[in-house]
Amino acid sequence: MFERLAMEAATVTVLGLFAHRLGALDARGTIGAALLGFAVMELGGVYPFVALLTFMVLGVLATRYRFGEKARLGVAQSKGGVRGWENVIGNGLAAVIFLVFEYFSRMDVFWAASFAAIATVNGDTLASELGKVFGKNPRLITTLKPVKPGTNGAVSWAGELFALAGSLVIAFLALPLTSEKIAMLLSVTLGGFIGVNLDSLIGATLENEGITNNASTNFLASLFGGFLGGGLFYLMALIR
Repeated sequence: MFERLAMEAATVTVLGLFAHRLGALDARGTIGAALLGFAVMELGGVYPFVALLTFMVLGVLATRYRFGEKARLGVAQSKGGVRGWENVIGNGLAAVIFLVFEYFSRMDVFWAASFAAIATVNGDTLASELGKVFGKNPRLITTLKPVKPGTNGAVSWAGELFALAGSLVIAFLALPLTSEKIAMLLSVTLGGFIGVNLDSLIGATLENEGITNNASTNFLASLFGGFLGGGLFYLMALIR
């Protein structure tokens, strides 16, 4: 057991330091990511950890893609794309909560919820960062009125496609954990995709009113996306 814990701690520490060296995380963000990664690995094992790592890698790549162009438009990620501990917790806490329930219940529905939470933040990051570049004529999700790229709650067809693709990638990583593969694939993908749009809805309402910030918006959206993913998986299991 000690050897396993030491290996997990070493793995998350090395990956965290690597992310810090790449400029993806600041010092406190690195510590937060290492602690979060250790919790995910200890509670859920390698598959949810790989899903979270996939989110981190894709998020960094999407953030840096044509960063100069996004900076000139005034829609680039703040602090040069470097994330802090609030971003880390906002993006990962919901998944950890669902993994705690899975750890004690050993129910596949909580696998679906955990991965749907990760699918939400992955889809949201891709939709946001790449939608700013490829999305044409974005509209506010609450009114459908045209808005500037980067506006809280802005959606576009390109952003929606990236949200779906980002959710689907994470859903595939959950398949080895269940025999109900079709239900898992659909529930995680749909839960994540709907969660991304809930993120836009929260951004257009609560965040624009100053009630939430980016981190808390991400947490709420991933929490709701996780609930939706778990609920869809449960319903599909009943129908089957």
